[in-house]
Amino acid sequence: MTQEKTATIVMYTHPDCNYSDTQRDEFVKDGVEFTEIDVTLHPEAIDDLVKLTGGERITPVVVEGNKVTVGYHGVG
Repeated sequence: MTQEKTATIVMYTHPDCNYSDTQRDEFVKDGVEFTEIDVTLHPEAIDDLVKLTGGERITPVVVEGNKVTVGYHGVG
């Protein structure tokens, strides 16, 4: 039996973004492990954020493996 590798989740956030707060709260409530990158604390990450969104400065952006989710879409 092979063990499935858990995907590493990275979430780009901004402190003034209520959707970032909601996404973070859902991850925490559901026990999802993730790395949070607050773009105000890590402005060097803004270039990566803009590339992931196709030129937009929007948060949250969730990266899970090759899957990128721009904005908050709820869980489920």
